[in-house]
Amino acid sequence: MKVSVFGLGYVGCVSAACLASMGHEVVGVDVNQVKVDLVNDGKAPVVEERIGELIAEVVRSGALRATGDVREAVLHSEVSLVCVGTPSEPNGSLCTTYLERVTEQIGAVLAERGGRGGGSGRHTVVFRSTMLPGTCLNLLVPLLEKQAGGTAGVDFGVAVNPEFLREGTSVRDFFDPPKTVVGELGPASGDAVLALYDGLPGEVFRVPVPTAEAIKYADNAFHGLKIGFANELGAVCQALGVDSHQVMDVFLADRKLNISPAYLRPGFAFGGSCLPKDLRSLVHAAQRADVSVPILSHVLPSNSAHLQRAVELVERTGKRRVGLFGLSFKPGTDDLRESPLVELAERLFGKGYDLKIYDANVSLSRLIGANREYIETRLPHLAQLLADSVDEVLEHAEVCLVGTREPAVLSALPHGDAGPVLIDLIHLPDADARRAEPGYVGLAW
Repeated sequence: MKVSVFGLGYVGCVSAACLASMGHEVVGVDVNQVKVDLVNDGKAPVVEERIGELIAEVVRSGALRATGDVREAVLHSEVSLVCVGTPSEPNGSLCTTYLERVTEQIGAVLAERGGRGGGSGRHTVVFRSTMLPGTCLNLLVPLLEKQAGGTAGVDFGVAVNPEFLREGTSVRDFFDPPKTVVGELGPASGDAVLALYDGLPGEVFRVPVPTAEAIKYADNAFHGLKIGFANELGAVCQALGVDSHQVMDVFLADRKLNISPAYLRPGFAFGGSCLPKDLRSLVHAAQRADVSVPILSHVLPSNSAHLQRAVELVERTGKRRVGLFGLSFKPGTDDLRESPLVELAERLFGKGYDLKIYDANVSLSRLIGANREYIETRLPHLAQLLADSVDEVLEHAEVCLVGTREPAVLSALPHGDAGPVLIDLIHLPDADARRAEPGYVGLAW
């Protein structure tokens, strides 16, 4: 394919060189004439493993060249890959100035060809720059359509294709990617992007444009969180006289719960007899040792804030009769110790809501010992709030909070706008279908 790559920094330079080495005809575009001259001389404008040899090779073969002429580059390409920087503003917001400028320039050239470029077939604009969800559809697509005088997805293609290149190993990462993500404005746009990477390994995800924009942020936020977690835990271990690397060797060996998809799906707040207690103990030990652990010390406040989101969703409905399905901290048990659903019931009851609760595994007549004591001390009016059936809750409630996947509950939940407002705390099995229904509200989806 004929490809124009806008921005010859780390991402653009590596993308251009690697695509050229795969047989594509690539022209790099940059406003910095020094970078343009370096590429045309067969030299890399960035320091990166293997990039120097690769650029020398593809420039020598004629597969890669560089220019400052936007018009010439777009007119002689089928795909424009936008790799310009999106730095932070002083207040932390995303700077989209360079993205907007390049988008307008590309759109103006597309207007000359009626959205077409490269001789045949429509032109596809692919945004590879990191940008927040909504940037492409709400900012860049309108700019393109205004300048090009056409409709995105019809007269020209648009896609978002985030990169997952680590500096220092970016050439290696390009040819062996962890995944390929394409946010497509129609199948034809996605097809054009995937044609660029034909033959590369790794799973391919074709998703809506905002999803593709969000994925890069999910990745980088988690990477930062992992590094911070390991460093904080290491500092606590050192203060307690423990070999932190030995601890993490064992931690990392657990591929069932630790390094796995476990606990990484948005849902309700956590609770139970272990997580809250152990987090409090660890943070207290760090404080006693004068070790600052801002990440670990904010896990429980973050959990509480997530629970509060459920309360606020109820408040926004303006309704007073509330039903709660689920009470124990984990489905299939009657354990109420530090259950977030008990805490949710307490907050709603304390705010004066007319509350009824159903949990098949929780019955006062069967609760003994610690659980009975827990109810009597934490929620003394629980006996009056517990319902004997799903139907009793549904008949009572104007708003239902669903915190369990119990089959009897799932099968009884109404569809459409005939029943109560449904606030989904667990991502119901049919959540995707319910999203289009009036009265359905997901806690974090």
